[in-house]
Amino acid sequence: MNFRQFAFNNVFRNTRTYVAHFLSSSFSVMIFFTYSLLTFHPDLQGAIVSDSLTLSMLGTMGMKISQYIVFIFSFLFLLYSVSAFMKLRKKEFGVLLLLGMSRKQLNRMLFIENISIGITAIITGILVGVIFSKLILLICATMLAVEHGLPFYLPWKAMLLTAAAYLVLFVIVAAFTSLMTKKETLAELIKSEDKPKPEPKASTKLSVLSLLLIGLGYACVFLFVQRHIFSFAVLFGGVLLVIIGTYFLFTQLSVYVMRALKKRDPIFFNRTNLLTISELIYRMKDNAVMFFMVTIISATAFTGIGTSLAIGDPGLAEMKNPYAFSYISFNESDLKNNFEQKHIRLIEETLEREGFTYQMASYSPTYTQEGFALVKLSEYNRLASALGYDPEMLQNGETLAAPSTISQNNKYKLKGAGADTVRMVNFEGNWDMTMHIKKVLKHIVIPEAFKIYIVTDSDYDTFNAGNLMKVNYIEFVVPKWHDTRAVTRELTAAIYNEDTHSMQYIPFQFSALVTQWVESRQTNGMLLIVSGLVGIVFFTFAASFIYFRLYADLSRDEEQYRMITKVGLSRKELAKTLTRQLGLMFFLPLLVAFIHSSVAFIALQRLVDFSIVSHTLAIFSSFLVVQIIYFFVTRWRYLNHLYQKVM
Repeated sequence: MNFRQFAFNNVFRNTRTYVAHFLSSSFSVMIFFTYSLLTFHPDLQGAIVSDSLTLSMLGTMGMKISQYIVFIFSFLFLLYSVSAFMKLRKKEFGVLLLLGMSRKQLNRMLFIENISIGITAIITGILVGVIFSKLILLICATMLAVEHGLPFYLPWKAMLLTAAAYLVLFVIVAAFTSLMTKKETLAELIKSEDKPKPEPKASTKLSVLSLLLIGLGYACVFLFVQRHIFSFAVLFGGVLLVIIGTYFLFTQLSVYVMRALKKRDPIFFNRTNLLTISELIYRMKDNAVMFFMVTIISATAFTGIGTSLAIGDPGLAEMKNPYAFSYISFNESDLKNNFEQKHIRLIEETLEREGFTYQMASYSPTYTQEGFALVKLSEYNRLASALGYDPEMLQNGETLAAPSTISQNNKYKLKGAGADTVRMVNFEGNWDMTMHIKKVLKHIVIPEAFKIYIVTDSDYDTFNAGNLMKVNYIEFVVPKWHDTRAVTRELTAAIYNEDTHSMQYIPFQFSALVTQWVESRQTNGMLLIVSGLVGIVFFTFAASFIYFRLYADLSRDEEQYRMITKVGLSRKELAKTLTRQLGLMFFLPLLVAFIHSSVAFIALQRLVDFSIVSHTLAIFSSFLVVQIIYFFVTRWRYLNHLYQKVM
């Protein structure tokens, strides 16, 4: 057996230790390959370019930035996992040095081990990525609303980029690995597992401070949304307080709680609680930083994915404009839109032919010198009825302040109309009137760039007298507007036909909500893919951190439980004790991450009119299921190993 074979055999002999490192590395390679696959896909770029150059630019930038993020975190993750292996194998290294191996040979052995694992992970990650590339392209096409899908192609550029990038990464990590064992003496390596641990302590002040900081952080986030103080400093300050509070939560409060439980005799001396609590005090202290990192990484991933899903929700498009189709007709005294009735009939006939139910209503605003748009009460009520809102009542001299944009709606909800009256002067300047604002409406019924006021029909006629310009808005409410892409395409082609191409002035405008929504989905689809894949990578790394920490303490656990079983600990009690400890390690960081993310989602819900509960539940349940599976697999492997060594 030569030296290289000896190094390879070392990897196979430490399969249990290396398996999480290998799988996580392969997964990281696969995610990086997926980003490259999408970045280099020519059809994907072409489909987005056809809709918007800006979206294409943003999408390409997002993919590249995400690749950098995944790459940097992969480097940090690999360093962390390799350092965990070094701690596990210190005694083994000491024995090898004792038997005559030189430091140079030891470093060479570690370099070969890491490079062999890295190359295997690169090949596995790319192969798995290629196998699932068709599925990935199908999912991405749906997210990006690419109508005809994305065809499969052989991504040579993506494969070469991924292989080259990760080969460099593994070489750097392997070089760092060689430096990790240089500082310690032979005696320190041999006795690394025999050092006694001091009993962990916790500060009462810092424990209380952790809760205060987290509470203050939550308060800042709610202040940001509740009072609409859209300040980066407030939001960033809130997040920073929560992060610092979470650090003290794990390093101080968790140990403080365990020590408090230890002092309560009825709890501490109840069955196996003595063993569980005593062990958890050490585990909480040893793993506090790891718990903190897992929590922050997981909370960031959940919040990022949830926000992206909410932004891409059709409810957000409806908040801005509730109408599936809008037809605007411009009419002056000497220039009429002769196409109006023809186009309205065309829209109605097309919707009926394709089986879409719809309601139609129209309004003709008039404008004041102050830049207000006035709408008749009767026209407003017809629009409100089509959208399912209650009708309103007014007297002459009264008006309703109607929000026309999301920001204005939020402002009205927070501060009201700002005054009880509003002065209006008609455009010709021959009539002015101070109107009493009866109330502020809660929903966007008339999406406009102007401030909207609803007035009685007679007041409207007074203000509009002498106005020769008449703009007529015809709005269509279609419940299944998400499915009107084909109808929109047909109507756009029919309305803007060859006749209109030769006209210098087109006296109408036609727009469809589904077009705006598709454009929004393409922007947010990129954001969702980026945040989703980065979030999954972070979550995988976080889960692997727990695995590494668990196996780093395995030798100590074997010795400890071997002694305890000699005094009567049964197999069932051992399983129960370890399940409690593992459960806390796996689910405590996840629980805190869920709480942090829930606060973020509750704050987000206050900014939108549609429900994000389904998105929140989908994210939490998906990650929880993965964590439960990971927990049971790890528990099964860990217990089997202990049974073999201890029982």
